[in-house]
Amino acid sequence: MKWLTPFLMVLLTGCTLRPEFTTPKPDDEAFAPPVLDYSLPQATDGSLYRNNYMMTLFQDRRAYRVGDILTIMLDEETQSSKKADTKYSKDSEVGITAPVIGNFTATNLAASVDASRGFDGSAQSSQGNKLKGAITVTVNEVLPNGVLRIRGEKWLRLNQGDEFIRLTGIVRVDDISRNNQVSSQRIGDARITYSGSGALADSNASGWLTQFFNSPWMPF
Repeated sequence: MKWLTPFLMVLLTGCTLRPEFTTPKPDDEAFAPPVLDYSLPQATDGSLYRNNYMMTLFQDRRAYRVGDILTIMLDEETQSSKKADTKYSKDSEVGITAPVIGNFTATNLAASVDASRGFDGSAQSSQGNKLKGAITVTVNEVLPNGVLRIRGEKWLRLNQGDEFIRLTGIVRVDDISRNNQVSSQRIGDARITYSGSGALADSNASGWLTQFFNSPWMPF
């Protein structure tokens, strides 16, 4: 039984490394705003003009620079269904009559063979998802073609735990409205995560032992 303790330790360590058992935390660097120098440049020759910090009559307040914020209107809804039916059957029959030799009939030599087989199978699957809301993110990078790479997260502390939304992707400046908003359906390479942590989230998750017996590693 000396091998049982190391085996259980390895098993528990492998289970704790799974994403289901890793509690997400706020202020993740992967979703944090870029670190910028927000100090104003010094004016030259007595001018009040600041390059890239001035507004004109021909410019709106849409995000287009690194560090600008952008509001994403979450409008995700998916519905999928699949149904398959398969059915077939086959019947076979072979008969051998009794041979006749002269006036004698060998009835004991008569034989017949019947065979049949069939299959009837069906499968049906359906899934639907819907996500509504809004999240404000930060422009993290401006690509050479002018497309904006965005990222950000939003945390809500509730009485029974936390809920969070995380989002990354790329956005065209042309798709941003005059209110500095863009639909989530206009985001390219979008990665949207909505989840939670706390008592309610833990109660909806199965334990590590249950997940082990339901995993593909279980041979039974």
